[in-house]
Amino acid sequence: MKPVDFASLLCSRLCHDLMSPIGALNNGIELLADETDPEMREKCLELLAESARASANKLKFFRLAFGAAGGFGEEVDTHEAEIAVEGLFGPERRIELGWAVSEEKLPKDAVKLLLNLAMLAGDALVRGGRLDVGAELQGDEIELAVRGEGPRILLDPALRDMLENGATGAVEPRTAGAWLAHSLVAEAGGSLQLSVPSSEALLIGARLPRQG
Repeated sequence: MKPVDFASLLCSRLCHDLMSPIGALNNGIELLADETDPEMREKCLELLAESARASANKLKFFRLAFGAAGGFGEEVDTHEAEIAVEGLFGPERRIELGWAVSEEKLPKDAVKLLLNLAMLAGDALVRGGRLDVGAELQGDEIELAVRGEGPRILLDPALRDMLENGATGAVEPRTAGAWLAHSLVAEAGGSLQLSVPSSEALLIGARLPRQG
C-alpha cells in the first residue's frame, strides 16, 4: 500500500471517530446561544466539556497509535500510552482497564502496535467488559499481550483476517489499525498470535525483536 493511500485511510477513520463528539460540540454551542435558563445553560456547558474531552482523548490516542508521535524520540513513555488507552475507553464505554506494562519506555513501533491491538480488542467488547494490556522485555524480544473479556465479544472477521494475513484485499478505514498492526509485526520480523473465534476471551499476543 502506498503511504498516501494509508494516510487517506487514517484521515477517514479519524474523521469518522471525531464526527460524534465534534457534532455534539456544535449542538451544544447552538443550544447555549439560545438558552437563557441557568440550569439548562449549565447542562449545555457539561455537554460541551464532555464532548471536548472526548475529542481530545481520541486525538491523543490517534497521535500515538498512528502518528509520528513527535517529541518522544525513538522511545515512548508508556505512561503516555496508558493515558491514551484510558481516554479512549473511558467510563462511558463500560470497559475496565488493566495496565500491566512495567517498562517506563518502549520503542515507538512497539507502542504503536500495543495501542492498535488494544483498540481492536476494546472495540470487540461490544457490551463492555475488561481490557488488560501488558508488555514486558524478555531477553532479545518485546512481548505484548492484550486480553478482552466481556458478555459479548465480536471481532469482525475482516479485522481478524487482516491481523493474521495482512492485506489480501482492499484495506478500508475500519481495518487500517489491523493492517498497521500486521505490518509492524511483519516488518520487524516478529510474530502474532490470535485466539480462536470460539474462545470465551479475546487474546492477541505479539513478539518483536529488540533493536540494538
